[in-house]
Amino acid sequence: MTGAGATLGTASVRDGERRTRELLRDRAAAVSAPVIGPPTRPASGSTAPHAGRARAPVPASLPGVAGVGATAGAAALAWAGLVERRWYALRHVTAPVLRRPATAALRLLHLSDLHQLPGQAHRLDFVRRCAATGPDVVVVTGDLLESDDSIPEVVGTLAEAARGRVGVAVLGSHDFWGSTARNPMEYLTAPARRRYGRPLATGRLVDGLREGGYTVLHNTRARITTRAGDLDVAGLGDPHVDHDRPPHIDWRPPTDGVALRLGLVHAPYLRALETFDRHAFDLVLCGHTHGGRLRLPGIGALTNNSDLPLRQSRGLSRFGADLWLHVSAGLGNSRYAPIRFACRPEATLLDLVPRDL
Repeated sequence: MTGAGATLGTASVRDGERRTRELLRDRAAAVSAPVIGPPTRPASGSTAPHAGRARAPVPASLPGVAGVGATAGAAALAWAGLVERRWYALRHVTAPVLRRPATAALRLLHLSDLHQLPGQAHRLDFVRRCAATGPDVVVVTGDLLESDDSIPEVVGTLAEAARGRVGVAVLGSHDFWGSTARNPMEYLTAPARRRYGRPLATGRLVDGLREGGYTVLHNTRARITTRAGDLDVAGLGDPHVDHDRPPHIDWRPPTDGVALRLGLVHAPYLRALETFDRHAFDLVLCGHTHGGRLRLPGIGALTNNSDLPLRQSRGLSRFGADLWLHVSAGLGNSRYAPIRFACRPEATLLDLVPRDL
């Protein structure tokens, strides 16, 4: 029994060794087989369910792809912060808004969102070049300042632009408070969050504009004479900071004919636009959105810091029953977000023509 048991044990060990060698040989063959390439057709009659299946290729260099992405991102940021934000554009559009009493077409220069700081003479030089195109009316829709130190140069440049012309203006939040530091991602993730910086010398700004020939409207209405005829102009306070007070304005229609009913408000919030539309205004001019600031080709603005539909973040469009809306992308930027991408800083010449053309 002892010998037979020893013989049986030895045979089992040998059999196990043989099976182990066969398993290792099969695994070595599998490792040496090609794993990348077109699948091979199983031999005729083969029943192996995975015969010839190829493994998916693995990217050769993920760090290389990441490096390319980082380089492209850095280049885009440099363009947005160093080049495009100073690449000013003068847009030119035609708006069929004049009423029948109008005696001529009217050219209007729309300026907005200078956000001026000392040392940014390039922006004011561009304003002078825009004024040299010969508009009949200069309209300013607020956010002129980032600092009190800029008031003299801003009011001086705007007075020069309006010399011999009609000038009218409304104020934005950055004519009352300076900018404050914030996470730039808040423009996308928390656009309704309000942050107020240091109070500005608003009274000094308004006095300077009025001395420079501007009618400054803040929840008020005025009748302004132009070469096309009289304009009925109403200006609301900035709804972005709840300065709009529609009940303070007498909205009754003019008793005699006017060439145009023009509404002005800094931020194009729907409640303000609906007020102008409800009272049968013809055209509203706004700023505030910076055109979206960052726009993606084929998509457009990602945010506009208001409740206006993103597709209307800049330019001329229709609103409500019979209202034309022009939103300026503006000329400047907050000192804490000095970037623009696919959204050049701009001023606009609007040629106002009769409705029936």
